[in-house]
Amino acid sequence: MSRRVLVESEASSELREAALWYEAERSGVGLAFLTAVDRGMEQVAAWPETGTPVPGVSADLPVRKLSIPRFPYYLAYLVTDDAIHVLAVAHERRRPGYWHRRTGA
Repeated sequence: MSRRVLVESEASSELREAALWYEAERSGVGLAFLTAVDRGMEQVAAWPETGTPVPGVSADLPVRKLSIPRFPYYLAYLVTDDAIHVLAVAHERRRPGYWHRRTGA
C-alpha cells in the first residue's frame, strides 16, 4: 500500500524552477525531468525505504534521498507513519545540505 506524498512548498518551488530551466535549455527536457521526478515520488510512496539515509541529518529522523535518473537531482524526503514528506528537490552538486533545516531538527 502506497503512502501519500506531500511536497513541501520549498521543494515544489525547486521542482518548478529546475523544470523551467531544463525546458528553456531544450524543448521537452523539462517535461522529461518532471516525469522522472514523478516516478521517483511514486517509488518512494510504494517503497519508502528505497532511498538511502542522508548523512548529516539526525539518526532519529528517517530522512532519505533518492536520485533522479538522467538528471543530477535527488528527492530528499522524510518518512512518517502516514505520509512521505518531500523536503527538497536538490541538485547533487550545488549547496550540499542547504535543506537540512527543513527537517525541523
